[in-house]
Amino acid sequence: MIEIDGRKWRKTDPSIPEPLRQQLVNELMSARRAVKDGSDLKAARARVQDAKVALGERGPQWWKPMDDAQYAARAQATIRALLRQRGPEKTICPSEVARAIGGEQWRTRMALVREVANDLVSAGSLEIRQKGKRVNPRTARGPIRLALRGL
Repeated sequence: MIEIDGRKWRKTDPSIPEPLRQQLVNELMSARRAVKDGSDLKAARARVQDAKVALGERGPQWWKPMDDAQYAARAQATIRALLRQRGPEKTICPSEVARAIGGEQWRTRMALVREVANDLVSAGSLEIRQKGKRVNPRTARGPIRLALRGL
């Protein structure tokens, strides 16, 4: 926690690798500008929420032990924030999400990230790709990439 003008604020999770932290901060700043512009306030506020949860500034407290549901909530927000920041037709690797939420133990979060990605595919907001082509997440073997659907 940091204190500014007598008010306590949550710090960003220090275990997020610097390149990913910077991408999430960039998405947060872009989302805040969208809120200020006010054109689609609901979507802009959802972007701010996702970025702040991904950074650990809202949602589950990163300094306390978390259960799988809390890691899943943070993974969902991180997937959406990173994909929005990268832009249309760009993809991310599930390991980037695991590194952002899992710290040094990120490998133990890989199965959870893939499960969260499968849930987002079922919800219709994400697609799984291999070699640039959409694949069935339940049958895909080997390295996969995550992409926002419909962009």
